Amino acid sequence: MPPRERPLSPHLQIYRWQISNTLSVLHRATGAVLSLGLIVFVAWLIAAAAGPQAYARFAALIDGPLGFLVLAGFGFAFFYHLLNGVRHLAWDVGRGFGKRERRASGWLVVVGACALTALAIAFALHLGGSTHG
Repeated sequence: MPPRERPLSPHLQIYRWQISNTLSVLHRATGAVLSLGLIVFVAWLIAAAAGPQAYARFAALIDGPLGFLVLAGFGFAFFYHLLNGVRHLAWDVGRGFGKRERRASGWLVVVGACALTALAIAFALHLGGSTHG
């Protein structure tokens, strides 16, 4: 008798996709984005240390629409990862494991990250006097 082929568990045909799955994937993705964002941060530091001309070139690159999107995305990644990390810390002390609590805290993380990103963008635009957005 040939062996049965069974799906590996957990399998998408067995389990229904839930917000917790999405939040877990997004937490890992934002961690990767933050790691890549460090490269941009280090480039900024190097440009600042290299002098006014190098800094002006870097600033011109970041000041465009693509730079704005990159920085806004990095901001969202930062705030999401931060808030979801706090959520995980609550779990580490045994809080928030109920179904309703998990779902509510998940949505709170998403909405909070969006709101904090919007506030950071508004603050940056106000400080810089930029006309983006």
